[in-house]
Amino acid sequence: MGHLDGKTAVITGGGTGIGLAIAKRLADDGANCVLMGRNLQRLEDQAKGIARARAVQCDVTDAENVLAAFADARGDGAITVLVNNAGIASSAPFHRMSEEEFLRIQDVNVTGVFRCTRAVTDDMRAADYGRVINISSIAGLSGGPYISHYCASKHAVIGMTRALAAEWAKTNTTVNAICPGYVRTEMAEGAIRTIIEKTGATREQAEAELSKNNPQGRLLEVEEVAEIAGWLCHPNSLGINGQAVALNGGHSM
Repeated sequence: MGHLDGKTAVITGGGTGIGLAIAKRLADDGANCVLMGRNLQRLEDQAKGIARARAVQCDVTDAENVLAAFADARGDGAITVLVNNAGIASSAPFHRMSEEEFLRIQDVNVTGVFRCTRAVTDDMRAADYGRVINISSIAGLSGGPYISHYCASKHAVIGMTRALAAEWAKTNTTVNAICPGYVRTEMAEGAIRTIIEKTGATREQAEAELSKNNPQGRLLEVEEVAEIAGWLCHPNSLGINGQAVALNGGHSM
């Protein structure tokens, strides 16, 4: 087993991509993993392939649903690892962006992180070990055209990470953010399709466009993000707190 034996880890957006890879990584270290997301069937299908994992439906935009989901998850024991991975993205030039779309992104990417973290606050404050890992983005460290709403949300996640890390610094809980560049996920696939549709580029050209800010010239793999999450959950990572860990192949921002 491993250093997470007996600990309960909740991973939002746990049915696909980065969240699923993190769940597998934490399970390898012994955690009881609760996969959360809106698509219960997909979560249940994925949980079958992970030791000590189960699925709980959760819509992070619904405050009452979040409280009920975390109460369910707590049936496996106090929640001492939380991975806030649920997130959405879209693109539009700022002058055409509706307030509705701006707020839709914030509700999932920012308020969703608040709701889920608030739901585990008592567990974390009382524990002799706690980890909150927020999946942000390099868009939380720099700007980018046509994603002002997404950049705003991911900058906010990093600000919340740093504030909560400072607030809880005297406890045994750390709060950190992981900031990957484009990762080979459904979200990246959607961006590739958009580039192809709007520019007529080939798939190779579209993928190269996403990879251009990575000096390694490639998309990242979900396992690379999961490895950082696993490291942040190790007892020896206690001194890493309030950090925005960039995963971008060496790009200077």
